[in-house]
Amino acid sequence: MSDRPARLGYEPFKQTVATTYEALRAASLSVGAAGLDKGLTELVKVRVSQINGCAFCLHMHLDLARRNQVPAEKLDLVAAWRETRLFTPRERAALAWAEALTALGTEAAPDSLYETVRAHFDETETALLTVAIGIINQWNRIAIGLGFVPE
Repeated sequence: MSDRPARLGYEPFKQTVATTYEALRAASLSVGAAGLDKGLTELVKVRVSQINGCAFCLHMHLDLARRNQVPAEKLDLVAAWRETRLFTPRERAALAWAEALTALGTEAAPDSLYETVRAHFDETETALLTVAIGIINQWNRIAIGLGFVPE
């Protein structure tokens, strides 16, 4: 358990800014509804949440990944995906894109990486993947900032 003082928390956040919460939730759900593979999306959300250190989102998306039949071996090794052959070229492209868009730096989204993503995802899928990465980064920042804790 964290020694951090209590902050707003998840349930009070949902009530305090209900319209904003619903908009963020709808945006999150829209990616899956548009057809991007939910297992892949959850794998990406797990990786982004690991990078950002968001225990709340990591807990949630590990559970959702399991429900979407992401193999335990992949979940166990997603932090070291480059060091294993468990991940498909499509998953590797998605994870690399997720890392690049999460750890923004001087060359966060180079053309060569975008071309790799496009080799595995069509235009719509690339847009949806990018939205999913952006949204989980937003959720991570809200959860960390307001002190959401896993149940």
